[in-house]
Amino acid sequence: MELTKVPPHNLEAEQSVLGALMLDPEVGSSVFEVVQPEDFYRDNHRQIFLALRDLFEKGDPIDLVSVAESLRQSGRLEQIGGIATISQIARSVPSAVNCEYYARIVAEKSLLRQLIRSSGQIAEKGYEPGEAATSLLEEAEKMIMDLSQRQVKDGFESIRNILLNTFEKIEALYANKGSLTGIPTFFTELDRMTSGWQPSDLIVIAARPSMGKTALVLNMAQNAAVRGKVPVALFSLEMSKEQLVQRMLCSEAMVDQQRVRTGDLLDTDWPKLTRAVGPLSEAEIFIDDTVGISLAELRSKARRLKMEHGLGLIVIDYLQLMSLGRRAESRQQEVAQISRGLKGIARELNVPVIALSQLNRGVEQRQDKRPIMSDLLESGAIEADADVISFIYRDEYYNPESDKKGIAEIIIAKHRNGPVGSVELGYLKEFTKFVNLDRQHLSA
Repeated sequence: MELTKVPPHNLEAEQSVLGALMLDPEVGSSVFEVVQPEDFYRDNHRQIFLALRDLFEKGDPIDLVSVAESLRQSGRLEQIGGIATISQIARSVPSAVNCEYYARIVAEKSLLRQLIRSSGQIAEKGYEPGEAATSLLEEAEKMIMDLSQRQVKDGFESIRNILLNTFEKIEALYANKGSLTGIPTFFTELDRMTSGWQPSDLIVIAARPSMGKTALVLNMAQNAAVRGKVPVALFSLEMSKEQLVQRMLCSEAMVDQQRVRTGDLLDTDWPKLTRAVGPLSEAEIFIDDTVGISLAELRSKARRLKMEHGLGLIVIDYLQLMSLGRRAESRQQEVAQISRGLKGIARELNVPVIALSQLNRGVEQRQDKRPIMSDLLESGAIEADADVISFIYRDEYYNPESDKKGIAEIIIAKHRNGPVGSVELGYLKEFTKFVNLDRQHLSA
């Protein structure tokens, strides 16, 4: 016969917290950051804590009489055992000195109960018929991750400490004038404008179809991993792993991808492809092509990759193909939450996140086809969350007689911590490759 186990709790610690708050209300400023009402195991303790917090937030006096009156007004005084219960708790604590320590005990026991509750829910779902193991695993990871994030509370920090760290960074920048502070793209003009993609930044790159947006981010990922030796996570929601690698191979080898696709290779193509395999195979590029990946699953995979291999850059192709993993009121709200979540991942893992985005058809109806911010699909949240928003424009796509053939304009429309403007790159369509422009060659 299986006996029901009593969940972890410490009633003495709970009483000590409540008694200390009545003895010295000043400790509330630290205690209310550590423990929440739901952390209390016994309901009458929870109700008393709510009354104490309410009085504290209003700036009212806190003592036996005021707590009892607050509970009486809310109709909870008799429910908790009357004024005798409050009096007994108040008398049980001789000093408020260790109140924060007791509060941490209460919070820890609460976390243990939440872990037990979550594991029980997962176990129950495991017995349900038709429950997919992968979706159950994703849900379990999300539950644990939510609990973990709930424990991380960034408090205030003295400006003295922040100034010290800031000044050290300024000194390092001064000592290395002109050097990149972020992940390089190895596109000279772009890196000069951005100083490389910065840790914790969300970078959105958007364009209409056939502008080369997938090619551009693949080139950036490839350059960072092959030349910069940066571990890169590449989430492809539109193309398969094999298709992506074939593109990267053609780009690295400078071999026409149409010839590779049809098998119509030249004898001179084989040595180029063979040589390109070496640097690509040594690069730390990790590809995931899960269709419709959810925000929670992407976060979980990126976090695991960082722990196992290190991580310097995340690339997502593309944002609108992701799912939230739960029902949203509208598609616009879903994209907004995904956008906010990607910014959260960038901050949590302290890496730049590049997300491709679609543009709406409004571009096609204007005489000037250069994209602007309002062209972003579901633009409001993306515009607010992104640190950098960049557009790709190739004039030759719309104007066959353009004098800008083979040239792509990269428009930095938003740059939270730097300048905005445009840079030009060469675009070798047959190799799906962007390159630095040779100005001398162009003017010759």
